[in-house]
Amino acid sequence: MLIVFSGLPGTGKTTIAKDLAATTGAVCLRIDAIEQAIRSSGALAQDVGRSGYMVANELALSNLCIGSTVIVDCVNPVRESRIKWGDIASSSGVQLANIHVICADTNEHQRRVETRTGQPAA
Repeated sequence: MLIVFSGLPGTGKTTIAKDLAATTGAVCLRIDAIEQAIRSSGALAQDVGRSGYMVANELALSNLCIGSTVIVDCVNPVRESRIKWGDIASSSGVQLANIHVICADTNEHQRRVETRTGQPAA
């Protein structure tokens, strides 16, 4: 199964994804962490968004092909990336669960975003 948590930063995607991965033993791919690794490598210093998603796509596919459940934690802002997760699930013969995460409390959401640190959590 491929589970994709998407939504704005600060909505709780990472917390949910980590908890589910810990409970199920699934592989958890966090786009923010992948993008930070690309930036830190010096390979790309500018916009790494597309590259981060491409790396995550390949990691998801390879893990699904060996029978692992994969959880993806991402903003998923463009149609192209949303379609690609469906293609990956299809080609792997697994179900796709697309879950859009929101924080219904706007004050809490604003607080979370404003108090975030620059370094993504692992």
